[in-house]
Amino acid sequence: MVDTTVELCGLKLDNPVIPASGTFGFGYEFAELYDINILGSFSFKGTTKEPRFGNPTPRIAECTRGLINSVGLQNPGIDKVISEELPKLKKCFDKKVIANISGFSVDEYVYCCKKIDAEEQVGIIEVNISCPNVHNGGMSFGTDTKSAYEVTKAVKAVTTKPVFVKLSPNVTDIAAIAAACEEGGADGISLINTLLGMRIDLKTKRPVIANKMGGFSGEAIFPVALRMVYQVYEAVKIPVIGMGGVLTADDVIEMMLAGASAVQVGAANLINPYACRDIINNLPQVMKKYNISRLTDIIGMAH
Repeated sequence: MVDTTVELCGLKLDNPVIPASGTFGFGYEFAELYDINILGSFSFKGTTKEPRFGNPTPRIAECTRGLINSVGLQNPGIDKVISEELPKLKKCFDKKVIANISGFSVDEYVYCCKKIDAEEQVGIIEVNISCPNVHNGGMSFGTDTKSAYEVTKAVKAVTTKPVFVKLSPNVTDIAAIAAACEEGGADGISLINTLLGMRIDLKTKRPVIANKMGGFSGEAIFPVALRMVYQVYEAVKIPVIGMGGVLTADDVIEMMLAGASAVQVGAANLINPYACRDIINNLPQVMKKYNISRLTDIIGMAH
């Protein structure tokens, strides 16, 4: 028997496989396809203070071994997530979920995190700092160590649950950003969010996406994500959730060797809605193949 259990800041997971925010909705659509209680947990759709319709269409562009999206954080807003989405989710998922929170100012992050912290269903708050800071010329919170520190510290002051800060890869020094979040009180780090990419339609000679550029995700970004997880693991003492291009159980093992305590699966869910189920089913077999009896033993082993 192999042991697939892992732990994140006291939250025990049956396995390290977690669907990433924005690729799994609020879970109940996938619950019609399979029992989502086999998941370690899942990170629900990025939530903001006010409802957001999102960016203009087209929002999606396909590319080799990946895709580009510019959805624009479409969501019903924090109040409806709490009053409508979480009760629906409770009917099909009996584990703790990860609440992904976004904002365009420190006050917005604080407001949403304080509200979601009171929800019994939430085990971890994942703070997405890839959003543009409207009070700082639109620069993303996650591209500046000072901004990353400030939003982390402010959120930690109003929450009781573990806070994982989700980092943007579109920076010069990912380790420095992670260290600033740790200094601000973060309990863990999630990385990476999408890279910045674009496609141009050869017929119209114009960008495919209405917003011109979007987040590049999928299998093609795995080596970049793995490198950044490896770097951040060496820079901080808090746990890391790795993500970016994860497609198979082998990828999960590789991410954990780089330093991830758990692994999120994103774009793969959009290609194959059974992706997470299949990874979980294949994980014990892959562990045996590489003579791994307990997943916790291999976290950071590549260092």
